[in-house]
Amino acid sequence: MNSKRSILPGVSIVIPVYNSEATIPELCRRVCDSSRELRDAFELILINDGSSDNSWEVISRLAATSHQLQGVNLMRNFGQHNALLCGIRAARHDVIVTMDDDLQHPPEEISKLLGKLDQGYDVVYGSPEKEQHGLWRDLASQITKLALRSAMGATYARDVSAFRAFRCDLREAFANYQGSFVSIDVLLTWATTRFASVVVRHEPRASGKSNYTLRKLVIHSLNMMTGFSTLPLQFASVVGFIFAFFGIAVLLFVVLRYLIQGASVPGFAFLASIIAIFAGAQLFALGIIGEYLARMHFRMMERPAYAVSSRTPVRNYEQP
Repeated sequence: MNSKRSILPGVSIVIPVYNSEATIPELCRRVCDSSRELRDAFELILINDGSSDNSWEVISRLAATSHQLQGVNLMRNFGQHNALLCGIRAARHDVIVTMDDDLQHPPEEISKLLGKLDQGYDVVYGSPEKEQHGLWRDLASQITKLALRSAMGATYARDVSAFRAFRCDLREAFANYQGSFVSIDVLLTWATTRFASVVVRHEPRASGKSNYTLRKLVIHSLNMMTGFSTLPLQFASVVGFIFAFFGIAVLLFVVLRYLIQGASVPGFAFLASIIAIFAGAQLFALGIIGEYLARMHFRMMERPAYAVSSRTPVRNYEQP
């Protein structure tokens, strides 16, 4: 496995790419220009996550002209975090930086992350001073961070972003992870608790529109909560206890009414509403349990986190 290879001093920048042929050349130029000033050695790893445009052709052309650029083409779209996991495992340097492909994360800000990392932290997030998203995307981001807070069990989840730097040896903690539901931020908590964040610029998207819709972010949040946390199960247990006490209270009301007034509670509507409430609570709890069973089912199927279709040739650094 890639994580067992010898780790070289330097920095590896891992970027998942999806339908970004227009921004890739400028992204590579700015990343390379800024990285040369940071470390003696660096590499840029672009993971094409099943793009429907000419992103892979652009990556292949750029990789042919630079020995510091490595491209990986996935068989289909697996998702941002799955593509990141592929790139993280392919990294060869002792520090890994991840960022988006839309130039909203300025490559010139990487120095801030590395400076904070040198202070003894293992993971540093670039927290945007002002996010350049729309209302619904911002709302979805807050939902994702709430889900991360439950999955990571830490208050620093509010600073989590896709712009992050961490030490390469952390990947040993999840070297054998093969689940199809991936959250890089949760996997990093398996290896360390030394997290930090720095404020960085967040620029408008260079071209196109975000591939993360409100629906996709909500689904991602639910996958994180059910895939890496027991909070939904605990919530279902609390709901069960609440309705159990509610049922006991209704029973006491019926019995006391009969003892005091000598009559039972009249009306079909009352009985039907009680049955509906309890049936709803039961179905809600069963739905949550079903989600966890589905995760176990997919784990037993050993669905891969990603599958590689092709790679660009990996050359030694001393080659021109």
